Amino acid sequence: MATSSSARTFDVRHLQLARAFFAAVAAAMVTFSSDHSASVGLAVFSGFTLATALVFALSAWLVFPRGARATVIVLAVVSAVAGMAASVPSWRETGTFFAIVIAWAFVSGLVEVIAAFRDRRAARTAAAPRDGLLIGILTLVLGVGLLVTNPQFALGYAIEGAGSFTLTGIVIAVGLFGGYAAVVAVFLAIAGFSPRRPEPIPAAPTEEAVS
Repeated sequence: MATSSSARTFDVRHLQLARAFFAAVAAAMVTFSSDHSASVGLAVFSGFTLATALVFALSAWLVFPRGARATVIVLAVVSAVAGMAASVPSWRETGTFFAIVIAWAFVSGLVEVIAAFRDRRAARTAAAPRDGLLIGILTLVLGVGLLVTNPQFALGYAIEGAGSFTLTGIVIAVGLFGGYAAVVAVFLAIAGFSPRRPEPIPAAPTEEAVS
């Protein structure tokens, strides 16, 4: 017998809220940290992507039925690989931050955008993570923003009474990631808490239906 979302304890709303929570944590860690170095940036990014990968993996089991899990499984794998690469202490350098985060942003962003268009064409709205199109576009924008940021950029400036400082490429890059995480957190939280009519997730076709 096919299983619908009405028989499931968790649905897409819970996936949205879980993603929003970990994005908010990442945004807060970047915002309230005075150190925007590659080491700190990769540590925050690693925690964010590994936690998100776990959310995707659990949602493939708890939220989506067989036949509708491909997108979240791919996103889980991509996020887990990026998170594990970012967690290697000896790799936590400026160039590595740009390489890992840009690669993750383009791959995961494309996956979400393609899945959203595919499900829209198939007249499905809940077979992939809801609002995947906008999140995918935001993730791609993050990748483009980091791609045009010069890792070697350095601009010295002074604030009267506070001292001299240097704005570097990695500070800008970590700040861009923090801003991205904040926007994603707000958008997914609004989407998760927004009232809407129950929308069942299409179940995979059964043998009886095929016959």
